[in-house]
Amino acid sequence: MLRALLRLTLVLVVVVAAAAFFLGWRGGRVHPAGSIGTLGQVDTTKAREVGASVGEKTAVAADRAAAALSDGALTAKIKAKMALDDTVRARSIDVSTTHHVVTVSGTVKSVAERDRVLQLARETAGVTQVIDHVTITS
Repeated sequence: MLRALLRLTLVLVVVVAAAAFFLGWRGGRVHPAGSIGTLGQVDTTKAREVGASVGEKTAVAADRAAAALSDGALTAKIKAKMALDDTVRARSIDVSTTHHVVTVSGTVKSVAERDRVLQLARETAGVTQVIDHVTITS
């Protein structure tokens, strides 16, 4: 669902940028003074400035979307590792990722299982820090 939301956001940003470009948007004004010459020619300097501004905003939005997708990919990788591991009960473990910092929470039955959960999270490429909220039940 997060991936679909981010994809929709990115598509929306691109559509708005394209519409602004093709419709000649100039900061909320239809035709500001000096942007169209006497013969109906467009002021290319102003057009380049507006295009650069829209492009910059689109790049920032794309970077945000990529970062969110990256965090989601890390969470999925860690959960997949736990599901494939014989010593970890992956259903009882929750994994969340924010800015490459992974938070692991849930309950396990032994210290060895807890250590394995944390090891799987730490050894995943792209993880900068692992926060441990795992409890051991007897």
